[in-house]
Amino acid sequence: MTLIHPRVRKWRSALTVLTLVSGMLLGLAAHFTTTAQGAPPWCFLLSGSAGCPDSGSGSGSDGSPLNAPLSTRGRYIIDAAGNRVKLQSGNWHGSSGTWTGSGNDEEPDNNQYGEVSHRAPLGLERASMDRIVKDFKALRLNSIRLPFSNEMITDTRPIQGLTANPSLNGLKPLEVYDRAVKALTDAGLAVILNNHTTTTLWCCSNDGNNFWNSGQSTEKWVDDWAFMAARYKNNPLVVGADLRNEIRRTTWNNPNVGWGDNQDWELASRLAGDRITTTANPNLLIIIEGLNWTGIPSDLFPHERPMLKPNVWLSSTLTRSHKVVYSAHFYDYIGPNHTGGSGIGGGETHDPRFRDMTREDLFQSMDELAGYVANTPDRHFTAPVWVSEFGIGPNSTDPEKAWFADMVDYLISRDLDWSFWPIVGTGRQIDSDNWALLRYGADGKVRGINDGGDWRSGHFNRLLDAKGKTGQVAPTRTWSMLYGTNDDFNASLRAGNDWDSGATKMVCPDDQRLVGISVSAKRGLCTDAIEGNLWKPGTLATTVNTERFESDWANGATKYQCPTGQFMNGYSQRGGSVSAVLCATGRIPLAGAGRTVWDDTGDNRPASGEGGDYAMNHTKIQCNSDEYAAGIAFTSGKTALYCRKLK
Repeated sequence: MTLIHPRVRKWRSALTVLTLVSGMLLGLAAHFTTTAQGAPPWCFLLSGSAGCPDSGSGSGSDGSPLNAPLSTRGRYIIDAAGNRVKLQSGNWHGSSGTWTGSGNDEEPDNNQYGEVSHRAPLGLERASMDRIVKDFKALRLNSIRLPFSNEMITDTRPIQGLTANPSLNGLKPLEVYDRAVKALTDAGLAVILNNHTTTTLWCCSNDGNNFWNSGQSTEKWVDDWAFMAARYKNNPLVVGADLRNEIRRTTWNNPNVGWGDNQDWELASRLAGDRITTTANPNLLIIIEGLNWTGIPSDLFPHERPMLKPNVWLSSTLTRSHKVVYSAHFYDYIGPNHTGGSGIGGGETHDPRFRDMTREDLFQSMDELAGYVANTPDRHFTAPVWVSEFGIGPNSTDPEKAWFADMVDYLISRDLDWSFWPIVGTGRQIDSDNWALLRYGADGKVRGINDGGDWRSGHFNRLLDAKGKTGQVAPTRTWSMLYGTNDDFNASLRAGNDWDSGATKMVCPDDQRLVGISVSAKRGLCTDAIEGNLWKPGTLATTVNTERFESDWANGATKYQCPTGQFMNGYSQRGGSVSAVLCATGRIPLAGAGRTVWDDTGDNRPASGEGGDYAMNHTKIQCNSDEYAAGIAFTSGKTALYCRKLK
């Protein structure tokens, strides 16, 4: 494996090593590698709303108490009282592995940068856990991203070598991870669990950890998440589940979103997110990172770093609303199409790196890759964005320094949540080029970013001081898309899974109603606009699969209409035809004035664009935000919605 950047502390970018067989690809054998700096444990910064008494609530940079559980409201994360919570975090890696994969994993030469984590959070052989956590607090972070591997969960080999924490020696890796979670949350720091790798191995190359189901089944991965989420259910400061780190191409296969196969990240993240929030731990935020790399890293073939660009046409809808946060990673040496590699053997392409861009182009690129998700309001993809990894070392070149200053400016100007990579370093060159915010020497002494002589300190602290939005976040309407292209998309817990056997079913979450459909694409749009959760408590859904209507609102067409007082929250299709509608009883009287909206004009949506394009390049119809869908009509080649006023 070839290191791509002399200062990079972690192989993370898109594809670290891709070997293409000679004879294929014009007889070239190409390796691609991308590096991410440092090793990540993630820290949370909950600005304007963190802080925790002994009860286990957390603390933010302003010292105010964190009122868990956390949820989302539009582009912001909020606490239980509706106050904005800004994640200002750091990554504490180690439990997911520092071993490079050969030789004795306790030998420094066999671990990345000579840092031996002993399969535990890094630094515990040099400083007590209590000391390390206090150092985190002194940095003014309010949250920690804590990576783990799936192997860690069942690893029975006792941990040894934590000389500064002798009581931890002899424990299993999961038990030490437990102790770290408790120490962090007891100190008022929020914790985000991060599934970093499958095996306990340094990440992130073409190393067998590329996908969530690398070396394991998707079912096993989901089961492991249910186990980890339930394990910390009674700790209110364990606030998030970061589902998987840097999903990237293998030698032969790309990850995708929306294809419905074993490499579909949207489908897998929805399976895990629903399992966590409906059965294991409904309090957790579900954090979904965008795709880190697709395509062959060569100038001769298509390749890119999609990140969150696909969200504009396919966003994540969970059964439990207001829980999804998206994440992305930014480093100076990678780019929107650059692997981060160096030279032919490292898979370098001739695309610009982020550090090569002008400030204007850099901001535009990061907006297109991630920032737009938070800063485009009133769309089905609008959600908080957490830049869960970014960082740089103290011995940087001028272009790298300029990039970091611009990166901090970008995070401030877009008011995004963030997490620095990494917090802890223990490498051989402890006072030289170590990216960590805290660098622990063999003598136990620590050198921190704020100890003087570190050019990064001013930028890091102005980022901490830039609070952005604080206080109460005003209620905002929610839009969610349904994607039945490959299979049922039933986001309801109260509708029943098979309410139209044999048909493809698309159903909104129980706190939303259906306002838009695209029969040609098997899509739907849901909202809680104006009236919020419209479904009357204690009632079940009704299926209408034969023609019924109160008045002929679509002359000559077959009409499936909900009974008076009910609204549509789902529909089904057989082939290209409507099969049935699903109706729920309203908690308020429903019988407003109606109108018919046909799809024969193509994109028949409100001029405001509210909700966003939930079925790109397909015909679609949509009611206004002050309406509800009361029925569907269909005839040869045309479909209509019966939209009625809420009041």
